[in-house]
Amino acid sequence: MRSCEARYLGRMGYAEALALQQALHDARKRDAAPDTLLLLEHPPVITLGRGANKANVLADEIVRQQRGVELFETGRGGDVTFHGPGQLVGYPIINLTPDRCDVRRYVQDLQEVLVRTAHDFGVEAEPRGGEFVGVWVDDKKLAAIGIRISRWVTMHGFAFNVTTDLSYFDLIVPCGIRGHGVTSLQQLTGKQFALQEVAECVIAHFGEVFNRSMSVVSGQPLQYREHERPALG
Repeated sequence: MRSCEARYLGRMGYAEALALQQALHDARKRDAAPDTLLLLEHPPVITLGRGANKANVLADEIVRQQRGVELFETGRGGDVTFHGPGQLVGYPIINLTPDRCDVRRYVQDLQEVLVRTAHDFGVEAEPRGGEFVGVWVDDKKLAAIGIRISRWVTMHGFAFNVTTDLSYFDLIVPCGIRGHGVTSLQQLTGKQFALQEVAECVIAHFGEVFNRSMSVVSGQPLQYREHERPALG
């Protein structure tokens, strides 16, 4: 069983997290870093995937500034999405070789992790594919997925609404899908859950689904220098 480090980083700006992902991704491709699962939340931000339709951003710059929402174009798959406080974001930086080199299977495995996590909190969710890829409860999306894979090393990942202020999603057409809403664990259960509590369940199920021995490491990975194994923690 391959090992995987899990790090809960708390709240982190999108640009900082993206730079951290890229550093880890580059290091993992060189076998200079272990498989890693980053778990965190972002300040309010709208992100556009590689194939995003900018018309799906409904709020202009003035409105975004009034709401304190940043805008980023990013290299993940998918359309437009929102990240913000109360949403657990997961960025797996893992090597899928030699036996998991299948993009569809990888997405399905991420969905399974999130379906199991939702079940832990009394919510029966289901995975969907195609343009509806993600995890759903009836006609509302609970978790979005947008990934990038290079040389079978993954980055970007998923966003799971825990206590997210869902009004922010009115600023976009979530994932470019009209006529369907979004939901959260809080909305579905009427209860508030700590993000770190949900993160612990995600870590456990990630290990089960991906057949990884998970170790929780405190602190943030430090900056990587080319061709060196970084100091961690």
